[in-house]
Amino acid sequence: MIKNLNKEELGTSSSSKLQLVRNQQEQNKATTKPAVERWLVDRAVLPIENSLGGSIHRNYDLLLRHRLHTAEEVKLAIRHCLLANHGVKVQDLKRVLSHPQALAQCENTLTKLGLVREAVDDTAGAAKFVAFHKLKDTGPVATSTAARIYGMSILAEDIHDDSDNVTRFLVLAREPIIPSTDRLFKIESCPLQKQASQTLDDNNNGFPKRFRYLFYVDFEAPMADQKTQNDLGHLKEIATFLRVLGNPSGH
Repeated sequence: MIKNLNKEELGTSSSSKLQLVRNQQEQNKATTKPAVERWLVDRAVLPIENSLGGSIHRNYDLLLRHRLHTAEEVKLAIRHCLLANHGVKVQDLKRVLSHPQALAQCENTLTKLGLVREAVDDTAGAAKFVAFHKLKDTGPVATSTAARIYGMSILAEDIHDDSDNVTRFLVLAREPIIPSTDRLFKIESCPLQKQASQTLDDNNNGFPKRFRYLFYVDFEAPMADQKTQNDLGHLKEIATFLRVLGNPSGH
């Protein structure tokens, strides 16, 4: 949850926003949306998609369940660390706790260490559990931020198998933000395939372009009609890619 976050803070630099998400990522995700709705906080940060694991369907369901609006999105590079209580060494560990996705993303490292993996609800919760119970044979896979919050040691950094690991977060607010645009298009569509583009985006902090999709659209209109051609022309102006596959009805 983000307390007392105003519009000026939302407009800060990309590095500040990334650090903001890193800090808020360690909070209890289950309470963020109800807290915003009850005016206890101004904003909520919700992970929505990962470049390796795909969409987080449970959080998409939560978006439909709560009356909140997307204010902004932030992409954050995920860096997993192996943590432990102070004085504990790697050879002392017998098992690790973390979110299932985090464990899967660190499979090679954890296998080499011969550690038993146990899944829990989230990475920060794993760190909190190990720290609170002062466990000596168990370490969480979590972030360096979690290590700082719960007073733990970092035994190993960047233990994930794939360095190209980015999560997209949505910043949620009570009131909608209406974009300014000259044209609005309403299209009934369905996502089909993720586009694996590696072109760098200047507005994306050096991350490769991810979370781009191709959409297939069926619409009923005579292709020879000038209005249809005008609509397709307008769509082509704002789309990065447009291809008409055909006209099976023959109209």
